[in-house]
Amino acid sequence: MTAIAFINYSLYSFYKLQLIMDESMWTILFGKVFEQWLLEQDEGLQDKVLADLLNLQKYGPRLPRTYADTVKGSRYNHMKELRIQYAGRPIRAFFAFDPVRQAIVLCAGDKSNDKAFYEK
Repeated sequence: MTAIAFINYSLYSFYKLQLIMDESMWTILFGKVFEQWLLEQDEGLQDKVLADLLNLQKYGPRLPRTYADTVKGSRYNHMKELRIQYAGRPIRAFFAFDPVRQAIVLCAGDKSNDKAFYEK
């Protein structure tokens, strides 16, 4: 009987914790340019991008530097990049946060061997 009570309590705690986590998550919005780019990619890259977007949803601005960074030299002070590595390729997705806990993903691309990538 004790084990059943423990399991029930454990499940209740898990669902309660999940509800608290969901309320603190960030909303991720896609711009049309990003959405079109994503649909053109192979399934493996799509999965990797979506997995990294889940991290962004969970951590928001607290996502560590290895996964996201500020875009230096941008005309927009708060422009960020999601730093995605896929099959040895550096993929970057550009986004910004708004005041109501949303990350708006604008566009993305493959930075490989492109010295003018950030200028485009």
